[in-house]
Amino acid sequence: MDNISYVLLGVGLAMDALAVSVCKGLAMTKVNKRQCLTIALYFGGFQALMPFLGYHIGMTFAKYIMKYDHWIAFLLLFYIGGKMVIEAIREWNEEIQVEKKDPALDHKEMLMLAIATSIDALAVGVTFSFDSDVNIWMAVFLIGVTTFLISGAGVFIGNIFGAKFEKKAQVFGGGILIFIGVRILVKGLLG
Repeated sequence: MDNISYVLLGVGLAMDALAVSVCKGLAMTKVNKRQCLTIALYFGGFQALMPFLGYHIGMTFAKYIMKYDHWIAFLLLFYIGGKMVIEAIREWNEEIQVEKKDPALDHKEMLMLAIATSIDALAVGVTFSFDSDVNIWMAVFLIGVTTFLISGAGVFIGNIFGAKFEKKAQVFGGGILIFIGVRILVKGLLG
Protein backbone atom coordinates (compact mmCIF):
# COMPACT_ATOMS: atom_id res chain seq x y z
CA MET A 1 0.00 0.00 0.00
CA ASP A 2 1.11 3.55 -0.61
CA ASN A 3 0.82 6.68 1.51
CA ILE A 4 -2.24 7.89 -0.40
CA SER A 5 -4.03 4.64 0.50
CA TYR A 6 -3.12 5.14 4.17
CA VAL A 7 -4.52 8.67 4.10
CA LEU A 8 -7.69 7.47 2.36
CA LEU A 9 -8.06 4.76 5.00
CA GLY A 10 -7.55 7.43 7.64
CA VAL A 11 -10.30 9.54 6.09
CA GLY A 12 -12.68 6.58 5.93
CA LEU A 13 -11.95 5.48 9.48
CA ALA A 14 -12.19 9.04 10.82
CA MET A 15 -15.82 9.53 9.85
CA ASP A 16 -17.20 8.10 13.11
CA ALA A 17 -14.79 10.33 15.03
CA LEU A 18 -15.86 13.26 12.84
CA ALA A 19 -19.51 12.64 13.69
CA VAL A 20 -18.75 12.63 17.42
CA SER A 21 -16.50 15.70 17.08
CA VAL A 22 -19.29 17.55 15.27
CA CYS A 23 -21.60 16.72 18.17
CA LYS A 24 -19.01 18.02 20.63
CA GLY A 25 -18.78 21.23 18.60
CA LEU A 26 -22.56 21.57 18.65
CA ALA A 27 -22.48 21.75 22.43
CA MET A 28 -20.01 24.66 22.44
CA THR A 29 -21.24 28.24 22.35
CA LYS A 30 -17.75 29.23 21.20
CA VAL A 31 -15.06 26.72 20.22
CA ASN A 32 -12.85 25.91 23.19
CA LYS A 33 -9.43 25.35 21.57
CA ARG A 34 -8.10 23.30 24.48
CA GLN A 35 -11.09 20.96 24.35
CA CYS A 36 -10.78 20.80 20.56
CA LEU A 37 -7.14 19.72 20.86
CA THR A 38 -8.00 17.14 23.54
CA ILE A 39 -10.82 15.66 21.44
CA ALA A 40 -8.54 15.46 18.38
CA LEU A 41 -5.78 13.79 20.44
CA TYR A 42 -8.15 11.16 21.82
CA PHE A 43 -9.53 10.23 18.42
CA GLY A 44 -6.26 10.51 16.49
CA GLY A 45 -4.35 8.57 19.14
CA PHE A 46 -6.78 5.68 19.25
CA GLN A 47 -7.14 5.58 15.46
CA ALA A 48 -3.35 5.12 15.34
CA LEU A 49 -3.16 2.62 18.20
CA MET A 50 -5.90 0.26 17.04
CA PRO A 51 -4.51 -0.59 13.56
CA PHE A 52 -1.14 -1.21 15.22
CA LEU A 53 -2.75 -3.68 17.65
CA GLY A 54 -4.79 -5.27 14.86
CA TYR A 55 -1.69 -5.67 12.72
CA HIS A 56 0.09 -7.61 15.46
CA ILE A 57 -2.97 -9.74 16.17
CA GLY A 58 -3.19 -10.53 12.45
CA MET A 59 0.53 -11.33 12.21
CA THR A 60 0.05 -13.97 14.89
CA PHE A 61 -2.47 -15.81 12.72
CA ALA A 62 -1.26 -14.77 9.23
CA LYS A 63 0.39 -18.07 8.35
CA TYR A 64 -2.94 -19.87 8.82
CA ILE A 65 -4.98 -17.57 6.60
CA MET A 66 -2.63 -16.28 3.86
CA LYS A 67 -4.55 -18.16 1.17
CA TYR A 68 -7.74 -16.26 1.98
CA ASP A 69 -6.30 -12.94 3.16
CA HIS A 70 -7.68 -10.79 0.32
CA TRP A 71 -11.17 -12.21 0.88
CA ILE A 72 -10.95 -11.57 4.62
CA ALA A 73 -9.73 -8.01 4.08
CA PHE A 74 -12.48 -7.39 1.52
CA LEU A 75 -15.21 -8.80 3.77
CA LEU A 76 -14.04 -6.86 6.84
CA LEU A 77 -13.75 -3.54 4.98
CA PHE A 78 -17.01 -4.12 3.09
CA TYR A 79 -18.79 -4.93 6.35
CA ILE A 80 -17.35 -1.94 8.20
CA GLY A 81 -18.01 0.46 5.31
CA GLY A 82 -21.46 -0.95 4.65
CA LYS A 83 -22.36 -0.69 8.32
CA MET A 84 -21.29 2.96 8.36
CA VAL A 85 -23.40 3.74 5.28
CA ILE A 86 -26.47 1.88 6.59
CA GLU A 87 -26.27 3.51 10.03
CA ALA A 88 -25.98 6.93 8.44
CA ILE A 89 -28.98 6.33 6.19
CA ARG A 90 -31.08 4.96 9.09
CA GLU A 91 -30.29 7.98 11.23
CA TRP A 92 -30.44 10.53 8.39
CA ASN A 93 -33.56 12.29 9.65
CA GLU A 94 -32.85 12.10 13.38
CA GLU A 95 -32.24 15.38 15.10
CA ILE A 96 -29.33 15.79 17.46
CA GLN A 97 -30.39 16.99 20.86
CA VAL A 98 -27.84 19.12 22.65
CA GLU A 99 -28.62 18.82 26.33
CA LYS A 100 -26.23 21.38 27.75
CA LYS A 101 -24.16 24.12 26.15
CA ASP A 102 -20.43 24.35 26.98
CA PRO A 103 -20.16 21.19 29.11
CA ALA A 104 -16.82 20.30 30.69
CA LEU A 105 -14.90 17.60 28.85
CA ASP A 106 -15.38 14.23 30.58
CA HIS A 107 -12.19 12.20 30.05
CA LYS A 108 -13.86 8.88 30.90
CA GLU A 109 -16.49 9.58 28.26
CA MET A 110 -13.84 10.65 25.75
CA LEU A 111 -11.89 7.42 26.37
CA MET A 112 -15.00 5.32 25.72
CA LEU A 113 -15.87 7.35 22.60
CA ALA A 114 -12.31 7.06 21.27
CA ILE A 115 -12.32 3.29 21.75
CA ALA A 116 -15.80 2.89 20.25
CA THR A 117 -14.98 4.95 17.15
CA SER A 118 -11.69 3.11 16.57
CA ILE A 119 -12.88 -0.52 16.75
CA ASP A 120 -13.14 -0.47 12.96
CA ALA A 121 -9.48 0.57 12.83
CA LEU A 122 -8.57 -2.58 14.78
CA ALA A 123 -10.16 -4.70 12.04
CA VAL A 124 -8.35 -2.70 9.37
CA GLY A 125 -5.10 -3.35 11.23
CA VAL A 126 -5.77 -7.08 10.99
CA THR A 127 -6.09 -6.68 7.22
CA PHE A 128 -2.70 -4.92 7.15
CA SER A 129 -1.04 -8.11 8.35
CA PHE A 130 -2.11 -9.83 5.11
CA ASP A 131 -0.23 -7.36 2.90
CA SER A 132 3.57 -7.61 2.83
CA ASP A 133 3.75 -4.12 1.28
CA VAL A 134 2.28 -2.44 4.36
CA ASN A 135 4.56 -0.10 6.27
CA ILE A 136 2.77 -0.29 9.62
CA TRP A 137 4.60 2.69 11.10
CA MET A 138 3.68 4.96 8.20
CA ALA A 139 0.14 3.58 8.18
CA VAL A 140 -0.54 4.25 11.87
CA PHE A 141 1.13 7.66 11.66
CA LEU A 142 -0.92 8.81 8.65
CA ILE A 143 -4.18 7.34 9.95
CA GLY A 144 -3.61 8.97 13.34
CA VAL A 145 -2.67 12.37 11.90
CA THR A 146 -5.57 12.27 9.43
CA THR A 147 -8.05 11.47 12.19
CA PHE A 148 -6.50 14.12 14.46
CA LEU A 149 -6.98 16.80 11.78
CA ILE A 150 -10.47 15.66 10.80
CA SER A 151 -11.62 15.44 14.42
CA GLY A 152 -10.27 18.88 15.22
CA ALA A 153 -11.99 20.27 12.16
CA GLY A 154 -15.17 18.42 13.19
CA VAL A 155 -15.41 20.40 16.41
CA PHE A 156 -15.25 23.64 14.40
CA ILE A 157 -17.67 22.32 11.78
CA GLY A 158 -20.13 21.28 14.48
CA ASN A 159 -19.89 24.65 16.09
CA ILE A 160 -20.41 26.50 12.80
CA PHE A 161 -22.72 24.32 10.72
CA GLY A 162 -24.38 22.02 13.20
CA ALA A 163 -25.34 18.48 12.27
CA LYS A 164 -26.16 19.27 8.63
CA PHE A 165 -23.23 17.30 7.13
CA GLU A 166 -22.66 14.60 9.78
CA LYS A 167 -24.47 11.73 8.01
CA LYS A 168 -23.09 12.64 4.59
CA ALA A 169 -19.59 12.39 6.00
CA GLN A 170 -20.35 8.96 7.45
CA VAL A 171 -21.70 7.74 4.08
CA PHE A 172 -18.58 9.10 2.36
CA GLY A 173 -16.29 7.35 4.86
CA GLY A 174 -18.13 4.04 4.47
CA GLY A 175 -17.85 4.34 0.71
CA ILE A 176 -14.09 4.84 0.95
CA LEU A 177 -13.70 1.71 3.09
CA ILE A 178 -15.79 -0.34 0.64
CA PHE A 179 -13.71 0.97 -2.27
CA ILE A 180 -10.45 0.01 -0.56
CA GLY A 181 -11.86 -3.44 0.26
CA VAL A 182 -12.78 -4.02 -3.38
CA ARG A 183 -9.32 -2.79 -4.44
CA ILE A 184 -7.63 -5.31 -2.09
CA LEU A 185 -9.86 -8.13 -3.35
CA VAL A 186 -9.11 -7.36 -7.01
CA LYS A 187 -5.39 -7.10 -6.26
CA GLY A 188 -5.49 -10.46 -4.45
CA LEU A 189 -7.42 -12.20 -7.21
CA LEU A 190 -5.21 -10.84 -9.98
CA GLY A 191 -1.89 -11.07 -8.13
